[in-house]
Amino acid sequence: MQTTIFNQEQSIFNRFIAEIRDTSIQTDPMRFRRNIERMGEILAYEVSKTLPYEEKQITTPLGVAPEKVPSEEVVIASILRAGLPLHQGILNYFDRAENAFVSAYRKYNEKGDFDIHIEYISSPSLDDKIVLLSDPMLATGTSIELAYKALLHRGKPKHVHIVSLIASEAGVKYVQDIFKDEPVTLWLGAVDAELNSKSYIIPGIGDAGDLAYGSKI
Repeated sequence: MQTTIFNQEQSIFNRFIAEIRDTSIQTDPMRFRRNIERMGEILAYEVSKTLPYEEKQITTPLGVAPEKVPSEEVVIASILRAGLPLHQGILNYFDRAENAFVSAYRKYNEKGDFDIHIEYISSPSLDDKIVLLSDPMLATGTSIELAYKALLHRGKPKHVHIVSLIASEAGVKYVQDIFKDEPVTLWLGAVDAELNSKSYIIPGIGDAGDLAYGSKI
């Protein structure tokens, strides 16, 4: 599986990664959401370089210009609720895309362990389409796996681009193993070394959904 990790290179993307990690900046939810949205825009631009293109003749006021434009539109699929700002950033660039949403959450038991539960899917047909599956955090990789399997009920994509901002080493390995025989590409902002006992990424950023939209019961 081809995997790209953005903060291994020097770019403005790294400033946004630094800001969503920074506890002194995280106190501003609007800035937190906007930084994630901007990272989605950058990721969308990079993914766009891999898509199929065709040449079209574009009529201008003074003549005709040949331009290469995408020959296929994509479906942007996101895991609620933390995925919404990232989804919007990707949609800002793929503004003609179809959209899909998956509701997934951690259901804890009395021992403090949890399972990932999928409750809701809203999606167009995915048959033979290019899908951008986004989730800001890739911790264990289970949410992405289950979201992908749930989306398969809406059709078999031609190719899937998994987009995440912060991942754990264990989660990356899990996803690479799960999707090794699938047409999947992995795009990551940064990869951190550890998961704690509650499967939160260390150093990570904390709970992306809470930081973006407030704490939940």
